[in-house]
Amino acid sequence: MKSTALALLALTAAVACGKAADKPAGDSSQPATASGGGTDLTGAGASFPYPLYSKWTSAYMAKTGQRINYQPSGSGAGVKQLSEGTVDFGGSDSPMTDEELAAAKHGPVLHIPTTIGAVVVIYNVPGITQPLRMRPDVVADIFLRKITKWNDPRIAAANVGVALPARDILVAHRSDGSGTTYVFTDYLSKVSPAWAAGPGRGKAVSWPAGTLGGRANEGVAAQVQQTEGAVGYVELAYATQTRLPVALIANAAGNFIAPTVESITAAAAGVADTLSATTDYRISIVNAPGVTAYPISSFTWVLIYQRQADAAKGRQLVDFLKWAVTEGQQYSGALHYAPLPQKIVEGVQTKLATVKIGGT
Repeated sequence: MKSTALALLALTAAVACGKAADKPAGDSSQPATASGGGTDLTGAGASFPYPLYSKWTSAYMAKTGQRINYQPSGSGAGVKQLSEGTVDFGGSDSPMTDEELAAAKHGPVLHIPTTIGAVVVIYNVPGITQPLRMRPDVVADIFLRKITKWNDPRIAAANVGVALPARDILVAHRSDGSGTTYVFTDYLSKVSPAWAAGPGRGKAVSWPAGTLGGRANEGVAAQVQQTEGAVGYVELAYATQTRLPVALIANAAGNFIAPTVESITAAAAGVADTLSATTDYRISIVNAPGVTAYPISSFTWVLIYQRQADAAKGRQLVDFLKWAVTEGQQYSGALHYAPLPQKIVEGVQTKLATVKIGGT
């Protein structure tokens, strides 16, 4: 437990620190004036992008004086709080459904993609010193509890020469409504007919008996870190900060791929060219084609109302998002996220121009 606490403390420190951004010259996408002294902005939702959002809020405050409080309460909570109007913006790794959009209390909601990240399979198997390789069907059947031992022949087949122990596999998953769970189960539903017919895709699913629950990404990471034989799924930054090993996953081309900025970028490579001015950005890129694409990659979104009744807050929020998708992208790589493709940045700025501020 002591090592877990220290690891999570290190994660908090790592994502909160960093130098402020330098002010760019001649960038018309940036706020025209600093918004210091204005009303604080509040947001809540996905923990998947929290390391990056934490860096953004500290850098943006240093630049403008604008205070932004973001709570990584999970995508389900982010959608709920945005829908009820108790926060200024929500964060989600799963796009809102048509039913959720219709239920939003204050009108149309815009999905603003902010970065691209990876969900990774983490594990705690003492004695294994090289990254384990996993095929999609094996990942699905581990989480379906059909594969229950680390030395199962199907795991061994992709890891020739690795001395796998005859140890039980203990599965850890998110216990809260989670966009990370949505991304992971979206992937499993695409690669496994058994998963699609069983637990299926969602922010919360009915997990097979015998699994362990953890709240938020850090909760799952803690479960795996303190439980020998455990396996789970988290956003890449949480695995990196806690030094947990990450599996190489076979992609749609059959290549075993590590999650890196380059392989996450490759997963989104063909998407930008398919978009149009009417795109609502509720896009899945899991199991993307491409020989170097990491298969469990996803956009994450900030959710905002298209009509901002509070004019001051509306301007501050739009200014912040314009900064985030332009200057803010420079912080992505160091925190293991991929920056948005330029065409998507341009499209997002067009979307932000449709936000109605106050009575406008």
